[in-house]
Amino acid sequence: MKILGLETSCDETAAAVVEDGRKVLSNVVASQIDIHAQYGGVVPEVAARSHIEVVLPVINQALEQANCSWDDIDGIAVTHGPGLLGSLLIGTLTARTLALAHNKPLYAVNHVVAHTFANFLIEPQIDFKFPLLSLSASGKHSDLLLFSSPLEYKLLGQTRDDAAGEAFDKVARMLGLPYPGGPKIGQLAPSGNEQAFQLPTANLKDSYDFSFSGLKTAVLRALQSAVGGDFRTPSGELPNRLSDNQKADMAASFQRTVCETLTAGLLKAYYEFKPATVVIAGGVSANGRLREEVNRQLPVKMAYAPIAYCTDNGAMVASIGYYLALEHQTTDPRTLRTDPSLAV
Repeated sequence: MKILGLETSCDETAAAVVEDGRKVLSNVVASQIDIHAQYGGVVPEVAARSHIEVVLPVINQALEQANCSWDDIDGIAVTHGPGLLGSLLIGTLTARTLALAHNKPLYAVNHVVAHTFANFLIEPQIDFKFPLLSLSASGKHSDLLLFSSPLEYKLLGQTRDDAAGEAFDKVARMLGLPYPGGPKIGQLAPSGNEQAFQLPTANLKDSYDFSFSGLKTAVLRALQSAVGGDFRTPSGELPNRLSDNQKADMAASFQRTVCETLTAGLLKAYYEFKPATVVIAGGVSANGRLREEVNRQLPVKMAYAPIAYCTDNGAMVASIGYYLALEHQTTDPRTLRTDPSLAV
């Protein structure tokens, strides 16, 4: 079964064709990073307009790379939330129109849940057993999910404020690093001392939730102090007053703290629920320091999705679409609506 997956929840226009939920026949992503870098973050209006310009060429390229015509496609899966309203509208309207025009079943996909399915695309294929515990972390979410089957899952915990990826971006801005901040901090951190700054972690007691807003504030205060200022020192002045060593040390210390925090939550859930499989997903799962920490602490052999499937892509959407198709969980293309705040 070949499913076309379409993802436009934020600033990437992505389409892919995946066979039987596991075999990637094509995966095309049109990134807007260069456009948004000049603003230091994603501008929703600009993102939506960019999706309009490239969504059909991206889909056509995905079909061409997969050597498929519309006759070969068995269904269309599309992200309908959560995400930016304008961006989601472009993807869902396109998918709804194509489903009607080509008489294809339509499958509505939750973006956060779809990230876990990037791990199903690992080559050579791995026989994932359930229950499956997933840590999914990106710019807008940090969630712990426990799957009893591909489509049955429970939300164990989520971020109460800033997500891990969002914190990476905001700290990167304090250090004068360009958008997107996560990869830039990951590149700078190895040259720093990750014990140089002792940063706090949120104490949420018995909860599986995460919180990174306090950590972000602690970084700001530490940097203000490092340059000889106080809480009134504007964050915009910090990049010019910090030395290269101070920037590298903070990048390393901040990255260590985030990775230890995420791994601690994952480890806690592992020992309570005893899952058969553990995976990490989302853009932050591409961080090498996080993978190192997970390997060090978890007593299981881990396999990681290729970097191309960690960030937003159509292949993960097509993968979960396959399992929706097996259960005949179709959506009427005439009535599908976007939901920017869609819950897990």
